[in-house]
Amino acid sequence: MSDPQSVRGWDEGDSRAFLDYGRYFVPERERQIGIIGDLIPPPADGALLVELCSGEGLLSRALLERFPACRMLALDGSAAMRERTRATCGAAAERLTVAAFDLAGRDWRAFAAPPHAIVSSLAIHHLDGGEKRALFRDLAAALASGGVLVIADIVRPPDARGLAAAAQQWDEAVRARALALDGDLRAFAEFQRLGWNYFRDPDGDPIDKPSSLAEQLAWLAEAGFTGVDCHWLLAGHTIFSGRKM
Repeated sequence: MSDPQSVRGWDEGDSRAFLDYGRYFVPERERQIGIIGDLIPPPADGALLVELCSGEGLLSRALLERFPACRMLALDGSAAMRERTRATCGAAAERLTVAAFDLAGRDWRAFAAPPHAIVSSLAIHHLDGGEKRALFRDLAAALASGGVLVIADIVRPPDARGLAAAAQQWDEAVRARALALDGDLRAFAEFQRLGWNYFRDPDGDPIDKPSSLAEQLAWLAEAGFTGVDCHWLLAGHTIFSGRKM
């Protein structure tokens, strides 16, 4: 989820739009959450899980439910997002800590205990290539041995054909979701009005800086992660991960 405090140009209006329309705009959202959970190895009791840019808190809630003996640290730069995360995860409030942060900053990357897993959804594409590489190195250093970093995000296709295919697939996914949930295309019309489809105009908004999937897999390996791989890809959205030995 986007983090307005670490993204120039993002504001609470954008946060509100995502809170209102994320259920339409994120392809196969429930499946993505399930895949992320599947990629986390069984944790010990009391293990720390961290979500970067928790947004609505849906992923944090799913992980708290899936791993009932774990603690969750949910970080987001938006006050609206933090409030929603607390509400979404209210049933597990005693195991949840919600805090503000700046994704591009580095002070938050020293945790009270080494995390068993660090996850993020639709946030890291707001960092440029150099910032992503630094983030991956810092998170590799922070994770506990055997811990995992799982990222769900948009990635930039290498050429115009790839951009066109991703744009069409994303439009189709949102259109189908609007019809499935509401029986009409109002949410799809809002998706178009907001210009949310990055692949339609990849250089139109400087806050979006997605790197290619190949680059990011290489940067994870460079940072020392093992088992680096892509696990799901649709409409320019992907889930990839790496594990710390």
